[in-house]
Amino acid sequence: MPKIDVKKELKHLYHAPAREVVQVDVPALRFLMIDGAGDPNTSPLYAEAVEALFSVSYTAKFIVKKGPSAIDYAVMPLEGLWWSDDMSSFVNDDRSKWQWTMMIHQPSYASDAVLTDAIAQVQRKKGLAAVAALRLESFAEGSCAQTLHIGPFTAEGPTIRRVHDFIETRAALAGKHHEIYLSDIRRAAPGRWKTIVRQPMA
Repeated sequence: MPKIDVKKELKHLYHAPAREVVQVDVPALRFLMIDGAGDPNTSPLYAEAVEALFSVSYTAKFIVKKGPSAIDYAVMPLEGLWWSDDMSSFVNDDRSKWQWTMMIHQPSYASDAVLTDAIAQVQRKKGLAAVAALRLESFAEGSCAQTLHIGPFTAEGPTIRRVHDFIETRAALAGKHHEIYLSDIRRAAPGRWKTIVRQPMA
């Protein structure tokens, strides 16, 4: 059976040019989400949150594939919303004060019932505490500016500045800093990591 690539169906949202900032309108999409705080590089809670998201998302995918519809689809990439009560912590790279919501888009094939079943299976088989903190939520950002950052996360500063400059000549910043991780950082060299940097605009 052919595998459905939802990223291609939502190409304007999951593909961005690296040489320019573009404006997109982001409709309401269903996400499996989990909240947390702290340095993502050192926090065991962050690692377990990401493991819970992928475990449930892949379990849901296989439930759908083996079910009556027999649909095979690619699991969507990890995404993150980032903020801090003290925004200087971003400028100073004080990651211990960062707050985050990590999330993975769930296509319509993964119904609420499928995801409930997937969560129960992962809890039973892996016993991850973070699974209990997962939630399914509809999330709409509306008008946003985005571009593609190529390279390590620590070098995102100029890319984020370009996105903010684009917005500030047209409107005002709104909402939370949003990143979409298109690369498997366990396999790709940091210099080749691809991350969509998105910022809502008022």
